[in-house]
Amino acid sequence: MSVRAAARVVAVPDGRGGTALPVLAGEGPFALRRTGPRGGPEASVTLVGAMSAPLGGDRLTLTVTVEAGAALRFGTTAATLALPGRTGAPATYDTRITVGEGAVLHWLPEPLISARGSDLRMTTRVELAPTARLVLREEQVLGRAGERPGRLTTRLTVCRAGRPLYDQELRYGPGAPGWDGGAVLGGHRAVGQLLVVDPDLAGAPEEPRRIGPTAAVLALAGPATVVTAVAPDALELRRLLRAEENRVSRTKEDKDGPRISASLRISKEVLAQPVHDSRRDGSIHPAAL
Repeated sequence: MSVRAAARVVAVPDGRGGTALPVLAGEGPFALRRTGPRGGPEASVTLVGAMSAPLGGDRLTLTVTVEAGAALRFGTTAATLALPGRTGAPATYDTRITVGEGAVLHWLPEPLISARGSDLRMTTRVELAPTARLVLREEQVLGRAGERPGRLTTRLTVCRAGRPLYDQELRYGPGAPGWDGGAVLGGHRAVGQLLVVDPDLAGAPEEPRRIGPTAAVLALAGPATVVTAVAPDALELRRLLRAEENRVSRTKEDKDGPRISASLRISKEVLAQPVHDSRRDGSIHPAAL
């Protein structure tokens, strides 16, 4: 049986220098929890998988709004495992994010795993105000250990002040020409990116450079930097993205002091999260990467 489910998060300033969450609602596989310390400027939300999803035929929608002046950190307790359904129909997972003036969003989910036989179409659209800040990490693992991947189409679109800043669509697996060739993955099974948008980058854009043989840093046509990487597995991919994020944090701290740096740092707790998935019956077991 396919599932249609939606979740919504709204973060607003609480009037005392912190961030409140007046809306934190989910259904089906979306179990949202407020986590982390209270009383600071940033609110943390963690998505806990209440059942296995997405399966073929599922229709999932997640909407997140960070209003002006608020700060939100979003993560997941586990990898998202795309599995085949009974009908062979594709699954869809649509995420819509809005970040207001002076607001900060860290979007740091665990990887998406495309299991053999699955068919997932995943879209993420982010709308940023001119003074909004964003750190967004996206990681895909193509197949579990010793397994070919399913079909996976992902699209990430980021607009700032109503204008396109970044728009990338990728396709992997059966039916996607050349996805495993030297021009795309070159035999690797993990791919990801780290996008940093910060108005302060407008005056000091990044110089394009390589991070080892399988990763690169590129400046976008706006106050933004993107790191793209491929790797043999999820652990190596995270290592590549983490190294560059830490470098960005140190650069911000040297320039602006610890207050702004803290808003752009991926927490060690999130990076250390174990990768696992939850079954549709509610039980939890480790995922074999």
